[in-house]
Amino acid sequence: MSPRAAKSKPGLAELLRAGRIDEFVKRALELEPADLADVLSSLDEDERLTAVRALPPEVSGEALVEMPEEEHAEDTLAALEPEQAADIVDEMADDDAADILQELEPEEQERILSEVEDRSDVDRLLAYDEESAGGLMTTHVVTVFDTVTAGEAIEEIRRQAEEMEGFYQVFVVDPANRLVGLLPLNQLVTSPPDRSVREFMEPAEISVTPDRDQEEVARLMARYNVPSVPVVDGNGVLLGRVTFDDVIDVVEAETTEDLLQFGGVSADEELGAPWTDAVRSRLPWLYVNLLTAFAAASVVLVFSNAIQEIKWLAVFMPVIAGMGGNAGTQALAVSIRRIALGQVAPGREAGIVGKEMLVGLSVGLMAAIMAGGIGWLVDGPRFGAVVAFAMTANLGVAGFAGAFVPLLLERLKIDPAIASSVFVTTFTDMCGFFLLLGMATRFLL
Repeated sequence: MSPRAAKSKPGLAELLRAGRIDEFVKRALELEPADLADVLSSLDEDERLTAVRALPPEVSGEALVEMPEEEHAEDTLAALEPEQAADIVDEMADDDAADILQELEPEEQERILSEVEDRSDVDRLLAYDEESAGGLMTTHVVTVFDTVTAGEAIEEIRRQAEEMEGFYQVFVVDPANRLVGLLPLNQLVTSPPDRSVREFMEPAEISVTPDRDQEEVARLMARYNVPSVPVVDGNGVLLGRVTFDDVIDVVEAETTEDLLQFGGVSADEELGAPWTDAVRSRLPWLYVNLLTAFAAASVVLVFSNAIQEIKWLAVFMPVIAGMGGNAGTQALAVSIRRIALGQVAPGREAGIVGKEMLVGLSVGLMAAIMAGGIGWLVDGPRFGAVVAFAMTANLGVAGFAGAFVPLLLERLKIDPAIASSVFVTTFTDMCGFFLLLGMATRFLL
């Protein structure tokens, strides 16, 4: 945030609440869109509506686009008169307009779009899944035909650039609008005016279809370090482009979703939602955890006689299970990260599972030295050996489960971030209890 914005933000809400609208607008125009979005987010619904009505459409549109998803900028847009909402939509980039309108009911979308003079681009984007390349892309692209010269290309780029806020790449198309290449700007400006663009254009090796999942698009752009990716149909016709700023938003949203799901929280829970929504979202997973906890406790019930005979088992049980749970979570986090980055090649699953199991056994052996030593001190060498074996084996099991469970869920087309942690922790708890109590029953009683 700029120093000027930092000074302006704190008093803007107070100006609006005091009815000093003209001064509010004057100072709001000095802010960057992201900073103005923070101001709008701090207002209640009625105040936000007043602010948006007072601001110029192009300014309020940019701010609404920058607002966090949980603030529901679409509700503010829908609360406006259709004519004013349409003016704001007209000032937005087509992909930004589609992103906001996508969150509204079809009748609300139509109520606004019916007042938009040229709605064709937005309508086209609304037809795609919002989590696909088509839902992310903008139809605004700079193109030149492959039949033109460098001089003609420069004139055409200049003409198209007047109608766009910014562009990062120039796409070369044939007369049927099929993508045939990319135009390097450095070579364009240094080439003789009569040189054909075919002589120095680069092949369009990277492109996606509109149904490509947004996470795959993000991985593709990160892998090849490109500022935008062209979107083409099945015949290679250029439809639009996905830009890096949209991909940043995707990465943030997907990371938030994975973190919530990894913790057993539904991805539908909004961070700014009321506490009642959080209860409804989390309670089902807590019920699942409750059932799996009873399953782990059933192992303890089977060996209750051993616990009565050797009181120290009750002390070491949570230690063995807790260490297994932590090791399993570590392996699980690494495995889910591999899956998210597309680093699990077909046929290499066994190697990944084997590696995590070997890591688990190695760290288990190190932990067993200390845990077994303490067991030796409190109840003799045989008890220490049982504790050491159970610790080593359970951490090996944890490494296996932490890698195998998410890979299995991924193979079954189930999001591994949702259910993996429940299964892994239950599995390590049950195995930890069984190993410790079973070994104690076999060798100490």
